[in-house]
Amino acid sequence: MTHSLINPADTPERQRQKLLQIVEVLMRRVEQETDDGGRAYQQFQRAALLEDEVRERTRELERALDLLNATNARLAAATAEAEAARQNLASAIETVQEGFALFDARDRLVMCNSRFGMHMTDIRERLVPGLAFAGFVQLVSRSRFLALPAGEDAESWAIGRMRRHADRHVMFNVQLADDRWVQVSEHRTLDGGTVILQTDVTDIIRLERQERGKLLDDQARMIRATLDHISQGVGIFDAEARLVGWNRRLGILLAVPAGRFRLGASFDTLSEALGARFTPNDGMTLDDIVSWVQGPRPRPALTFELRVGSEVVLAVLAEEMPDGGFVMSFSDITAERQALRAIAEANETLERRVAGRTAELAEALGRAEQANAARVRFVAAASHDLLQPLSAAKLFVASLADAGLAPEAQATIAKAENALVSVEGILDALLDISKLESGRAAVDVGPVPVDRILTQLADEFAPLAAVKGLRLSVRPCAASVESDPTYLRRILQNLIGNAIRYTERGRILVGARPAGANLRIEVIDTGPGIPEAEQANVFREFHRLNARASASEGMGLGLAIVERAAALLGHPLALRSTPGRGTRFTITLPRAAQHNPVGGALPDIGDDGALRPDGRIVCLVENDPDMRRALCHLLEKWRLEVIDVGSGEEALSLLDEIGILPDRFLIDQDLGSGIDGLALVGRLRDRYGAVPSRLLTAIRSTALEAACASAGIRILHKPVDAAALAGFVLGNE
Repeated sequence: MTHSLINPADTPERQRQKLLQIVEVLMRRVEQETDDGGRAYQQFQRAALLEDEVRERTRELERALDLLNATNARLAAATAEAEAARQNLASAIETVQEGFALFDARDRLVMCNSRFGMHMTDIRERLVPGLAFAGFVQLVSRSRFLALPAGEDAESWAIGRMRRHADRHVMFNVQLADDRWVQVSEHRTLDGGTVILQTDVTDIIRLERQERGKLLDDQARMIRATLDHISQGVGIFDAEARLVGWNRRLGILLAVPAGRFRLGASFDTLSEALGARFTPNDGMTLDDIVSWVQGPRPRPALTFELRVGSEVVLAVLAEEMPDGGFVMSFSDITAERQALRAIAEANETLERRVAGRTAELAEALGRAEQANAARVRFVAAASHDLLQPLSAAKLFVASLADAGLAPEAQATIAKAENALVSVEGILDALLDISKLESGRAAVDVGPVPVDRILTQLADEFAPLAAVKGLRLSVRPCAASVESDPTYLRRILQNLIGNAIRYTERGRILVGARPAGANLRIEVIDTGPGIPEAEQANVFREFHRLNARASASEGMGLGLAIVERAAALLGHPLALRSTPGRGTRFTITLPRAAQHNPVGGALPDIGDDGALRPDGRIVCLVENDPDMRRALCHLLEKWRLEVIDVGSGEEALSLLDEIGILPDRFLIDQDLGSGIDGLALVGRLRDRYGAVPSRLLTAIRSTALEAACASAGIRILHKPVDAAALAGFVLGNE
């Protein structure tokens, strides 16, 4: 360990003296001792080096001393400046007209001006630096110059003041003695201290109070004027139920002399007037009113009515005011009550008239329903009666097809056949409209293969489109939908037929596309389009847009049937059209979960006689002579033996007599009296087993179709289609 001969704590002068003394001692020892081995020279050399170090250290000490002196000078200057700034700050805050105080982050008073704690001379001398904020609050709360609010003592005021001190910014007014007021504004500084400003706002508050008094006086005059001009009578009572305000209308309504109303009068004055002249209504008594006035607070609003005989009715509303008083308003509702009685009497009269008119309307509705039912029955009956001769006419015309007639006659027969087909279409449409309007149309919804219907319609309409030079495109679709196959086919048939009828050139596109869980079938044409104003009208019966008035063109029932059938099935129908660019009809159907093929195509009629077996016997049961002759004529032309009878009983008797079982049975459903066609087929099956048979009928009845389906009997609707008839009588069934 190295030991220093110089104590660093010594002053530079003391260190210098020690070094000189050391040098002197060393020199003396060098002079006194003999230097045999040269040690004296070494000691001398060491002393010289030590003297150099002493000189260097002395210079460093002198520089440090100079630096310390300069630092002390600057510190003294800074202290003087700080003291000057403090004096300037004190002078500045002393010139502030408000009381000013600064507390540090520890809530100790740093400084304040002479106006701080104004008007509290009893605590002014104790407001010195270092005073804690809580101590300051305690001094203020116990000052004799502080006017404590009602219901507060010094301790509770101090607690509230400290609670406000917890906020970063707060401003409030403090009332002092002699009706003086000081506004206290308290704010936090960045270092966590607190600045407090105290402003004397006595003059401002007194002025506001004066202005408020004037305003209240003005408001009182306005309220008085308002009360005197309103239609209600108003009485205002204080917390002791003494009258403090009223209007002239109150005396008029209560018929109380003006002298009875005086300031400070008891509520008894009003209750006596009420008891002497009025009778409370709605179960209310005068004692109940008095009990409400004298009852515990807060009091709920009270409403009741007062009556004078059967003429005058007053509505009374009593409500409590914030100061514990209450207001009673009286409204004359005599006119309203009379109006209500008049309205009640008018309502009774009106109800009697409405009941009478309702009965008349019900009777008229019954007659209308009867007339509508009669119309429906008439349409059905007329259509049935028309279908019988129409079927016979079609069969007679069909029998002339291969009669070797002249070309002119053949053309005439073709026109006659087309006319009969048009009439048949019109009758079918009338029957459909009749059933859809009457609500008798029943549907059998189930899985329907879309492709089977579209393929049949493509085969049906392709020749018609080709005749007009149109291109009919029907895209295949393997999906199935939930619908009624008959009505769905009829809807698409009418839409495609309309498209071909109104399109002069271009094409018709029929296809289906998926739409989530649904399938949209669209019929698109390049026809003239439908103006927007006419798009709602095209679904009306007998409405035809830009078409010739010709029966062969239809009677405008197709789209009416489409709309009603789609509504019956719950299939949304949409129309979009642009004049000059074509029309798009879209029907949306729910997709079926499974694919169940239905039905089958009827065999075509051959031209080479291969399906015309000679000797085949057909039993025809038809009670209409013309229909029977037409069918016999056509069947015999196909080289079939025909047994024709007019009733079921006659058919059974004849079969027993001849002992021959025919190969085919054609049986009319409506045979007049006796058994009908369905029952006759049942008897034939009981006798001879499953005989090939068809039921002929012009009736389009869901009940009949269901009964035939249940019995396994197929129907040939009248007018009978020659191709379908040939498929049965000439086929291999």
